[in-house]
Amino acid sequence: MSETTPASGAAEAATEPFRYGAALAAEIESRWQDLWEKEGTFNAPNPTGPLADGSEVSGKPHSFIMDMFPYPSGAGLHVGHPLGYIATDVYARYQRMTGHNVLHTLGYDAFGLPAEQYAVQTGTHPRVSTEANIANMRQQLRRLGLGHDSRRSISTIDPDYYRWTQWIFLQIFNSWYDAEAGRARPIAELIGQFESGAREVPGGRGWSELSGVERDEVLSEYRLAYSKEVPVNWCPGLGTVLANEEVTADGRSERGNFPVFKSNLRQWMMRITAYSDRLIADLDLLDWPEAIKLQQRNWIGRSEGARVDFAVGEDRITVFTTRPDTLFGATYMVLAPEHGLVDSIVPAAWPADVPAEWTGGAATPAEAVAAYRATAAAKSDVERQVEAKVKTGVFTGAYATNPVSGEQVPVFIADYVLMGYGTGAIMAVPAHDHRDFAFARAFALPMRCVVEPTDGRGEDPAAWDDAFDTYDSVIVNSAREDLSLDGLSVVDAKARVTGWLAERGIGEGTVNYRLRDWLFSRQRYWGEPFPIVYDETGAMHALPESMLPVEVPEVEDYSPHTYDPDDATSSPKTPLSRNEDWVTVELDLGDGVRTYRRETNTMPNWAGSCWYELRYVDPVNSARVVDPANEAYWMGPTAEKPAGGVDLYVGGAEHAVLHLLYARFWHKVLHDLGHVSSVEPFHKLFNQGMITADVYRDERGFPVPAAEVEERDGQYSWQGEPVKREAGKMGKSLKNAVAPDEIADEYGADTLRLYEMSMGPLDVSRPWDTRAVVGSYRFLQRLWRNIVSETTGELVVTDEPADEATLRALHKAIDGIRGDMAGLRFNTAVAKAIELNNYLVKRGSTPREVAEQIVLMVAPLAPHIAEELWRRLGHEESLAFADYPVADPAYVVDETVTCVVQIKGKVKARLEVAPSISDADLEALALADPAVVAAIGDAPVRKVIARAPKLVNIVTG
Repeated sequence: MSETTPASGAAEAATEPFRYGAALAAEIESRWQDLWEKEGTFNAPNPTGPLADGSEVSGKPHSFIMDMFPYPSGAGLHVGHPLGYIATDVYARYQRMTGHNVLHTLGYDAFGLPAEQYAVQTGTHPRVSTEANIANMRQQLRRLGLGHDSRRSISTIDPDYYRWTQWIFLQIFNSWYDAEAGRARPIAELIGQFESGAREVPGGRGWSELSGVERDEVLSEYRLAYSKEVPVNWCPGLGTVLANEEVTADGRSERGNFPVFKSNLRQWMMRITAYSDRLIADLDLLDWPEAIKLQQRNWIGRSEGARVDFAVGEDRITVFTTRPDTLFGATYMVLAPEHGLVDSIVPAAWPADVPAEWTGGAATPAEAVAAYRATAAAKSDVERQVEAKVKTGVFTGAYATNPVSGEQVPVFIADYVLMGYGTGAIMAVPAHDHRDFAFARAFALPMRCVVEPTDGRGEDPAAWDDAFDTYDSVIVNSAREDLSLDGLSVVDAKARVTGWLAERGIGEGTVNYRLRDWLFSRQRYWGEPFPIVYDETGAMHALPESMLPVEVPEVEDYSPHTYDPDDATSSPKTPLSRNEDWVTVELDLGDGVRTYRRETNTMPNWAGSCWYELRYVDPVNSARVVDPANEAYWMGPTAEKPAGGVDLYVGGAEHAVLHLLYARFWHKVLHDLGHVSSVEPFHKLFNQGMITADVYRDERGFPVPAAEVEERDGQYSWQGEPVKREAGKMGKSLKNAVAPDEIADEYGADTLRLYEMSMGPLDVSRPWDTRAVVGSYRFLQRLWRNIVSETTGELVVTDEPADEATLRALHKAIDGIRGDMAGLRFNTAVAKAIELNNYLVKRGSTPREVAEQIVLMVAPLAPHIAEELWRRLGHEESLAFADYPVADPAYVVDETVTCVVQIKGKVKARLEVAPSISDADLEALALADPAVVAAIGDAPVRKVIARAPKLVNIVTG
């Protein structure tokens, strides 16, 4: 019987009314999706609360499986989006069939800039467009047959959800990190220490003497969420501050391509840096890809070194260095252009004999600094750190004193030094640092060799092509009357000079981090409002829990106030600030009704995704963020996951150092404050690959619709014009997206699921090929035909017992597929299922006992057709909780295995032996084999090495 695609199979419909085709697949899939939804098939019971539903969960293994939050785009899904969702669904279904209580659902990360920009363009409220996008995405995902607990699905824009986002913000705001205790503690405890005098108030005044604003300033140095004036990426063309990840390498906004400038603005920050060491150390407790762990360690960037003070008149410039052993080689200093001491150290006039190349052509140091600052402000941090061939900078006119040599060294500002790392100042040792070497050459600055070269170059840096940078040498030219480092190793020299600095109060050993505090405010409309108000003096007040949520108000204009894109001196004005009725509010916060002004910044869209795993656990709890019993059940620490967390978290590797780091920080604060038992949010992380697709570009380089491109003799054309083909991501912008609905219409959702799982290993990228989908479709047709008559719809399975060969094929498939399912190797599981089904096709008939087992094995991959076949095989209940097949070891082991017999390393015979044969019996069998006897001849046998059951090695002569 021929196998056809749906398009060519219509003619058979009259004679084969029960043929598995697109129409029958659609009917089966829709019916089972409705039934699953009606019966709540995938609802996971909680130990307590409204979702407990009376089911017994005590002692039952459980599995919490999550996908990374999707953003509901107006463009809808393409076939690349569901790859991870299908994979987690396959695994979740397998887990249910192996006896687990499975929590698997999907919510939506729905705040953010795309909806806001659409609102600006169309006037459509962001909530309206976002909810429409969510509804469309839910429908597309439902059609794929995903087994989600829909009761647990959430959206970050739901006030009942972001009420708790605001509540968590307040927990962080009302906490400080006690370094001695190594955990977060309530800010009230710190205030109590200031009030009692147990802790001295900075500045020496009593706590009662401080105004509300002054207390805010003191506490902002301790709070885990604080407001402070900091250098930010200010984009006048968008009217908002941008995070580093929203700025391109050439210093422009990712959206709109506007210039971005560095500016000092008051912003909300999260003190994630307080958790740096714990964020590094606890990675060892997690089952994550090593590449992701390495990215997080590098992003946090822990380094040990020393803080050193350089005197500049009455001021002190503090630097952090990982190489205090090279301090005698520091011949100049560089400050970031934004450094707070620059203005105070700049003299009124240039010192005598200043080289012209140091001044930037300016008449005074102040003019030179101002001009350079303006240039540096137009560059992003990424652009400033790129290894440019030409180093730029300008002399401040000031000199600092090297604390060990006593020499006066010039102080420059340069854009390759950032305020975001260390202290925003460096001591430059050009002989032993590549960037400092390039800068020194550009400005004709002196160099001094203080680490003995081991490559024969000598100790005169003037003759070098580049710096000599190594830890594997000894220190030279580094001595004074009371301190000598000469001849010491780098490690010993570090220790000696650090101790010397500490004794004199001009330095100390310390640890530094690349990680910066998290910029947590945006000048946008579509985000969570901060639950913070300000009184008439400017002092801030946290709103009580009873006043949450602070809902997003209506505004007439959704866009922030924008400026001339090149106006770096402008300041943000937020959309919320225009709703005066909302901004000014009368509240009683415990001391009578007073007038307050609300915070008009909003939280970034990262906020809602920092804790959504906890809401999945307890989505309808109105009393607390999560019930402790439910959190402990689903996420609590166990022997297998010592830090607790979600059992499996699947998503893209692009979230390695942003979402994943932020979520870990929030979770640790909640753990410290006693709200959760788990130390980490995600125990096991799996990064799925990407589905790619061919991109076709015209002569201008613009993408053209891939579906309309014609191929002839290896050449491609669109509307008669030649185009070039290249590999790329799948997406609307590249005009190569394939909608899952198209594939489901033509083949059915089960075929799409099966194809995506069979394309290759889940963790690697793979190219989409619509023509190859038919292979998965044909497998399902064969599976159907092995069980159901296409003519009558009756079962064609037999009740006769399966023969031994069939049982061996079955149980080997069970053994292999079961292992593949547990290991997320779905492509090889599909291959084994196809192999078994093809065996049944060749056999000519399918025993019922085999039919039922193969249906159960295929069920996680193609659940609709499996449910239908299971029902037709006479089972009334859904197979969602049926026991997954278990292999019989007696049929998995081969009857015989092939043993290779070698003489002097060359194969002389192959013997078919029992898998259980002993070494002694195998040796005797090999020596008696005629081919082996002939090969040995008269040569004496010196040694026989038997490795039962697969190898015998004979040494003769």
